[in-house]
Amino acid sequence: MQIQSKALPQSFSLRRLFQSSPAKDGSSHPLLIFSVVVLLALFAIVEIDLHSAQLQEVGLLGHGAGINPVFLSP
Repeated sequence: MQIQSKALPQSFSLRRLFQSSPAKDGSSHPLLIFSVVVLLALFAIVEIDLHSAQLQEVGLLGHGAGINPVFLSP
């Protein structure tokens, strides 16, 4: 008697996702595109965090300016 896992159907297997070949028309793999977008977003967040003082001096990054103090937490 063979026990089969019912957690995920085989169509959702990660192994199949990684083994699937990219399209013949030269387009990139969707997982690669997603990874690049996530890494670029993380890089942008880190850069903004590192240079927040310079961005505030220039006026590109506000630090609570214009927020009514009634709405701020104690």
